[in-house]
Amino acid sequence: METTKIVKALATVQDPNTGQDIITANMVLHLKVEAPNVSFTLQLPKLDADYKQQLNFACQEAILGVYPEASVHVHMQNPGAGAGAGNGTGAAAGGPAKPNPLPHVKNIIAVASGKGGVGKSTVSVNLALALQELGGAVGLLDADVYGPSAPTMLGLVGQKPKVEKIYGKPKIKPLFAYGLPVMSTGFVVEPEQAVVLRGPRLSGIIRQFLQECVWPPLDYLIIDLPPGTGDVQLSLVQTVSVTGAVLVTTPQEVALADAVKAMNMFFLPDVQVPVLGVVENMSWFTPKELPDNKYYLFGKGGGKTLAKKSNSMLLGQVPIVQGIREGGDTGQPAFLNKDDEITRQHWLAIAKNVARQTALRNEMMGATRIVEVKS
Repeated sequence: METTKIVKALATVQDPNTGQDIITANMVLHLKVEAPNVSFTLQLPKLDADYKQQLNFACQEAILGVYPEASVHVHMQNPGAGAGAGNGTGAAAGGPAKPNPLPHVKNIIAVASGKGGVGKSTVSVNLALALQELGGAVGLLDADVYGPSAPTMLGLVGQKPKVEKIYGKPKIKPLFAYGLPVMSTGFVVEPEQAVVLRGPRLSGIIRQFLQECVWPPLDYLIIDLPPGTGDVQLSLVQTVSVTGAVLVTTPQEVALADAVKAMNMFFLPDVQVPVLGVVENMSWFTPKELPDNKYYLFGKGGGKTLAKKSNSMLLGQVPIVQGIREGGDTGQPAFLNKDDEITRQHWLAIAKNVARQTALRNEMMGATRIVEVKS
């Protein structure tokens, strides 16, 4: 009975970095209650003095509140480099480990493209919803700071995230749509407002959304990147351990050429993020009145070519469907349309392939290291 009381008390203690309670975040190990002694280990992503002190005092206060006569012993440890699989703490060989700011997120998946207009945000949103239907706990970070689409695509236009203080530090609470926790620049910038930001400001926004947002425990955090290979992409790999990338292209040659540039960024020696696979969008057009016909408006083969170049796989092909565009504009993503089972199956197949490729990647590779900032 005392153990149950202790667990409930510790569940009120929040990690000042993530905002998650330490029980849900699986930070409490080896709990022993032998009256009047209460001992346990706190597994922490970092061991700096202020962080340890805040958690130690918070744990002591919570336990003594329900068990005043307790003698509380808290041991704190850091599992070190290589912990976890896809989203562990990485370090260069022989170098020190960098703290993992999101230890409760198992996999961080970047959705990238070489150019705009290929449907990257559509892929991000529908992939997230399909992974959720497969049973995953999924979040979406719209990191396309210049053209944030998530508020429109998920029916969140005009809504603002709340900010709460945890141990005196402000933390952002993500908004929710269809069960997904979502964060986007579009929540803090007016729709018609021009976004003009230089590198340091962009880096600050991305780090804030990753480090100061209270993301719940997740199996997948899907990050919708802006097109190209700019400051946002660099800030991402300098802040968190990215499990892998999903590349989005359309079939034609001009889109493929730009997509190869995005691919090569992930393969840079200082980055080395695995490419999980390629989604080919706008692969063909089939009119409703001619369901057996396929018209390849943008050519063929771009997705397969990019998959071969990236030594990955073609995760799936998405046809041009009016309902996909309509769903994105009305805040009801196409995957949620139960009346269009054919389109839903395309997204489910892509999600199953992403889940499979992520699991294989985690079995065969250690955590992607967080890129060191070089002066």
